[in-house]
Amino acid sequence: MKQSLIIIDVQNDYFEQGKMELYQPQRALEKILKLREHFRQHQLPVFYIQHINIRKNATFFLPESHGVALHPQLLPLAFQNEFIILKNHPNSFWQTDLHQQLQQQSIEQLVICGMMTHMCVDSTTRCAAELGYHPILIADGCATRDLEFNGTLTKASDVHNSFLAALTTFAKVQSAEQFLR
Repeated sequence: MKQSLIIIDVQNDYFEQGKMELYQPQRALEKILKLREHFRQHQLPVFYIQHINIRKNATFFLPESHGVALHPQLLPLAFQNEFIILKNHPNSFWQTDLHQQLQQQSIEQLVICGMMTHMCVDSTTRCAAELGYHPILIADGCATRDLEFNGTLTKASDVHNSFLAALTTFAKVQSAEQFLR
């Protein structure tokens, strides 16, 4: 089954001093870089999903800001087999040409990682399953943040684990180490 790596929203605003700092994004990035090296060595495509927030009252990933840029540890991109997909919605497939590009390259399975677990990773993984891509979600290659609802704070680790548990219906969820074996 021909695979592709999908790296979702690893952008400056999610890291230290960013406008929407996540819980331990650097740990996830370390795993992502190992995954990317594996895909480069096997000459398999890597897609970088970059979110540009065009909503009226957006506070992060603003067009042309430092925060919207891909994290510097992802750069430079390789000249071959690496592509950037720009998006404006949580689902990386919605109103982008990601599906078409994957189809053109005869991709059958997606290995998904990135940020935020509870938002863009979740919606992209569900859509990938619905499109028949047999996703593998790399649990420790994702990061999220604390969430508050109705006066109750849910810690990032609980948000992360809850969403990963729910996504086992749609994807094979495993660690980077398990995948790289």
